[in-house]
Amino acid sequence: MTNSSVDRTNQSDSWKIVILIFLRFGFGIPAIFFATIIVCGFILGDYSHLSRLVSELGALGTSSRTVFSTGMLLCSLLSVFFVIGLYRTCKSNGMNTLPAVIILSFSVSIAGAAIFPLPMRMHLIMGMPSVFMVLSPLLGIFLWNKTPHLPYFKSMSFLALFIMSLGFLAFDPNLFIGYAGLKQRLFHAGWSIWFFYLSYGFSQL
Repeated sequence: MTNSSVDRTNQSDSWKIVILIFLRFGFGIPAIFFATIIVCGFILGDYSHLSRLVSELGALGTSSRTVFSTGMLLCSLLSVFFVIGLYRTCKSNGMNTLPAVIILSFSVSIAGAAIFPLPMRMHLIMGMPSVFMVLSPLLGIFLWNKTPHLPYFKSMSFLALFIMSLGFLAFDPNLFIGYAGLKQRLFHAGWSIWFFYLSYGFSQL
């Protein structure tokens, strides 16, 4: 084997390690997200995770705004690298990249929540792309269903899709009155499950 071939092999192996690290961010993002909102809740003191929205933790004038913004921006940054890992793995395995790329809608929304706090109008506008996150597992069911070496793919996709969809109950104030925070967190639980699974499943690829 020539030196150039060895160099190319070493570069390929190094890139695979980098991609694997990016894929592992799928475990870290939900952990950082929920740790952030729990810590911010403690900082505010009288905050109820069942009745109050996540964005209230980073609202203008709150003592938890700095911690909230830092945690959300970190989640956004790591999610971009996570998408890169998913995208490269899709390309390497001949898979459709659309379910992975859609996750960038999360990256945009979570960064917007940090940069434009409540009650700024831009906060609501920047938060809108997150609704497209539900398309990631939905499209994955159709576009990745024949991918080998993805254990429990259909069951995990449907689970993430179902729980994420329950989060849309937040748009109906007449359902589960007084539990707006709980309804919103169902959406966050759904994408967290999806991230966990993608991190695990794609690492196997």
